[in-house]
Amino acid sequence: MAERIYSTTQDQLDILEIRDDYVILKNGITCAVLQTTAVNFDLLSEIEQDAIIAAFSMLLNSITFPVQVVLRSKKLDISKYIEKVQRTENKIMDPLMKHQAEAYRRFVQEFIRTYEVLDKKFYVVIPSGASLEQEPGSGPFDWLTRLAGTHKKRVSVNVDKSLSDAKIQLSPKVDHLVKEFNRIGVRSKQLKTQELVELYFDIYNPSNVHGQRIRTNIEDYKTAIVNPAIIEE
Repeated sequence: MAERIYSTTQDQLDILEIRDDYVILKNGITCAVLQTTAVNFDLLSEIEQDAIIAAFSMLLNSITFPVQVVLRSKKLDISKYIEKVQRTENKIMDPLMKHQAEAYRRFVQEFIRTYEVLDKKFYVVIPSGASLEQEPGSGPFDWLTRLAGTHKKRVSVNVDKSLSDAKIQLSPKVDHLVKEFNRIGVRSKQLKTQELVELYFDIYNPSNVHGQRIRTNIEDYKTAIVNPAIIEE
């Protein structure tokens, strides 16, 4: 007799729920995620570079809580941009301008054939709860492994209480980091619920996203993506 086991892919992840702009993990930790811009350090003058280094040192010295810095780098799909350029090119009536638009399109197409165009995004994860020093075996990348679903510890989590506590603990930390990043010319913002859902969907489904809009209805993203296993008895 075959027994069908019903399970969603989300059951295999460490993310319990995403709500009110926070990520609640199955180990009881709640995280806020900031997305930041970058600074082209090489283009700055020597004086500006020294100022950035000094400001960044002050930022690091001001942090009294654990954070995780995450850099996501993935191949950029610009096919839609090429299509847009092609449509604009077809509408141009002036022969000289049309030639220039065609030359630009061919240049971009040749460039992406020769070089890999990457899209880089920067994130800072701020966890609530115990510090890294209080958890044996934790390391500087431990928060990333938890968010990536490789940390296996499970506890009973009261989502409402976790959110309530996290808002008290994390809000001042988020505000502090946003202000400190602004001092060094880095803009940052806390990701909203919709953005968090899309971010993690993109992480676990890198070939399926392509700019699609993911709904945040909890039943939508708890739907099983793979067929459940069948155990023969």
